[in-house]
Formats: sequence, C-alpha cells, structure tokens
Amino acid sequence: MEEEPITGEASPKTSTRRRRTKPKRQQRHRPSRRATSLGSIVNGWWNRLLSVAFGGDWDDQPRLYESGRGARDYLLNTLGSIAWGTLFPLLTVVATQLSGTEHAGQFNMAFTTATLLLYVGNYGVKTYQVSDITETESFASYQVQRLLTCLIMLLVGFGYCFVRRYDQQMWLISAGAYAFRAIDALADTYEARLQQQDKLYLAGISQAVRSVLGVTAFSLLLLITRSLVAASIAMGVAALASFLLLTAPLTQLETPRSRRWSALEVREIFVECFPAFLALFLFALIETVPKYAMEGVLPYESQVFFSAIYFPAQAMLMIVGFIYRPQLVRLATIWSDPHKRVRFDLIVGGMVGVCAIVTLGGLAFAKWLAVPLNSLLYGTNFDPYRTAQYLMILAGGLTAAIDFLYQIITVLRQQAAATRIYLFATVFVVAASIVLVRLYGFDGAVWSYVAVMVVLFVALAIQYVVIRIKND
Repeated sequence: MEEEPITGEASPKTSTRRRRTKPKRQQRHRPSRRATSLGSIVNGWWNRLLSVAFGGDWDDQPRLYESGRGARDYLLNTLGSIAWGTLFPLLTVVATQLSGTEHAGQFNMAFTTATLLLYVGNYGVKTYQVSDITETESFASYQVQRLLTCLIMLLVGFGYCFVRRYDQQMWLISAGAYAFRAIDALADTYEARLQQQDKLYLAGISQAVRSVLGVTAFSLLLLITRSLVAASIAMGVAALASFLLLTAPLTQLETPRSRRWSALEVREIFVECFPAFLALFLFALIETVPKYAMEGVLPYESQVFFSAIYFPAQAMLMIVGFIYRPQLVRLATIWSDPHKRVRFDLIVGGMVGVCAIVTLGGLAFAKWLAVPLNSLLYGTNFDPYRTAQYLMILAGGLTAAIDFLYQIITVLRQQAAATRIYLFATVFVVAASIVLVRLYGFDGAVWSYVAVMVVLFVALAIQYVVIRIKND
C-alpha cells in the first residue's frame, strides 16, 4: 500500500508523454485542414443557418465578422464589382457559343431590358441608404421600399413583353432575366446595409457569389439542355438561392436589428431618391435606345454584335470609375474651399485627360486585339464590324467622361441641371436611332449612340463651365 504514491507519480509522466504527442498528430492533420478550408467555411455557415432555423432568434447568434479594413474592403468589393460587371458579357458569350447568334440575340435583348429595369428596382437608393448613418429611415423601411420597386420593375417588364407581343419562348427567357435582376435589386439594399455597418467586404462577397452562381447555373443548364428558357430560369433560381441562403441571412446576422418600418419613412425614401433615380434611369435608357431601335427591324443576331463591340467601351467606363470614385469625398472637400477652385478645375481637366488616354488605349486594343478576340469568343467573324468597334471605343471614352462630369456636377449640388440635359438627350437619341437604323441598319444604331454621347459630353461640359462662372 505504501507504493501507491509512486504509481500516482507515474501517471503525470504518462499524461505528459501523451500531451507531447498531441501536437504531432495536429501537425500531421494541418495540411488536410488547409485543403478543406472552403468546405469548413461552408459547413460552418450551414451550421449557423440551421441553428437559427431550429434554435431561435437571429439576435441570439453572435456576430462573427469584424468591421472592414481598408485593403480588405477595397479588394473584396472590387472583386464583387468585377464579377457583377462581367456577368452580362460572359452570359452573352456562353449563349452565342452554345445556341448561335440569333438565339443569343434574343437572350441579349431580354437581359438588356432586365438591366434597364434594374434601375427601376434600385431606384437610386443605395448611396442615400449607405450615407444614412444616423438611420433616419429604418432598414425595415428600406426593405419595404425596395420590395415595392422590385414589384413595379417586374410589372413594367411583363407589360413590355405584352406590348412587344413576344412569343412563349421570349416570354420565358425574359422572365428568367427579369427574376435575376429583381433579386439583384433586392439584394442591393441588404448589401447597402452591410456597407452602412462598415462591412463592405461582406457585401462584395455577396455580390460575387450571386454573379458567379448565376453564370454557372446558366452555363450548365444551357450546356445540358441547349434550352435558353431552362438556362434563363435556372439563372433566376440561382440568384434566389444565393439571396435566401447567403445575402439575407448574412445581413440579419451581422447587423443590428432594425426598428419597425414606417409608411412615412417609405414615402420619404421615394421622394428623396427620385432625382437620382430619374438621372440614372435616363442615362441607362439613352445607352439602350439604339438596341431597342434595332429590335423588330434587324435580326436578333445584331444585338449580339452590338453588345460585343459595346462591352470594351463599358470596360473603359469601369476603369475610369475605379480611378476617380474613391476621390469624390476629397473633391467635395477641395470645392468647399473657395481658395482652391482653380485646383479643382485642374483636377477636372486632368480627369478628362485621363479619359482621353484611356480612349487611346482602347483604340489600340481595338486595332490589334478586339476583332480577333471577339471572333474567337463569339465563334463568328467580326471583321465587318471593325469600323463600328472604333466608333464604339470613342463613344466609350465619351461615356466615361460624361459619368465623371455628372458626378462632379452632383458634388456641386446641381443635379437638376444635369437631369434636364439627360431628358433632352433621351429625346434626341430616340429620334436619331429610329431614323438612322431605318436608313443605315446596324451602322445607324452605332452612329446614333456615338452622336448622343457627343451631345451629352458637350452639354455637360458647358453646364460645368456655367456653374463655375456663377460661383466665381
């Protein structure tokens, strides 16, 4: 019995040896953990959702993601923006390769209308919501307002299908495209909530996942079924799934609970955001009028060719936006100091110069790469559209400068003047597109687009000069 303490001393040594071996086992398993890190994240997310579904309130769940940091916010938000911006070109390429230019043109037209309707769904609210730091309007009110605009968006879209007398196939393709963009618009208000709460990187992840799932579902269904109807509907279903399983739960879990919605607050959102909505919608309409002028006059394959030469021009707009948009707050600060107005003018002139440089780069790209690259991507000959590509690049440079000047005029709080210019440009492009498309076909659509961009650029530049003279 006296030997019992010795046995007691031996057990700690044994346990010590065991403790030493544990890190070795952990080390051996570390590589497999790295390999399954994405799976671990997905499993953890599912466990979190299930615990909410079966275990109670959203508020019972801890917030797992910290506020954003500059580099991470910028990187993941840019990733989401790129995924969203390349969505339409990728869908058009896939549709052309798997179903031919004529059928792809039908999808392209449906998605063009859906993208125009997206401006109705968004209603220009995002910037207003993100900057509502004191939450004058509740998040619940923003949700109700967005549900209403999404409903209006769908009603207008289906009304357009009825007026155009689309056949059943075009109706269903349009329904899938409209559903995808309606979810896009609804998700936008949740992503704005994340940004408002300093979690912009989570909004970027949400946007990227929705875009990638949409392209993937569309491509797989089209590859398997060769049916644009099935592919378009699958794209809408994928967007809905990403919203229900990621965007909405992520926002509810990672942001504070909102107070109840108010009809007065919803009305205020509609009233306050109407000028921004009108300007954004008119500009989007101006860009798409030439495509609508072609519908019914030219074969649907013309939509594919127009979009293909338009996408590089749109990329130029994104490039210029990445340069100046982060500087808007700084520009507003410079403008607020009357002694720095000359410096402000130099920055504006310099940015217009950047647009010119980007345009020259775009023309070089068009000369050496755009035509063979488009021919490869779309599986058809783009040599007859070389001149049209050059014209569209010029229009793209003007579009980038127009977007910049509009933002500057907004900084100067003269948006109403810019909206009047957009109204005039809308009337101009409708008349020009109808006449030129009937006279010159596809080339007429391109020339009408270039002409309206020249008119808009000159008018906004003159408006900026007038504002500067009045403020001297």
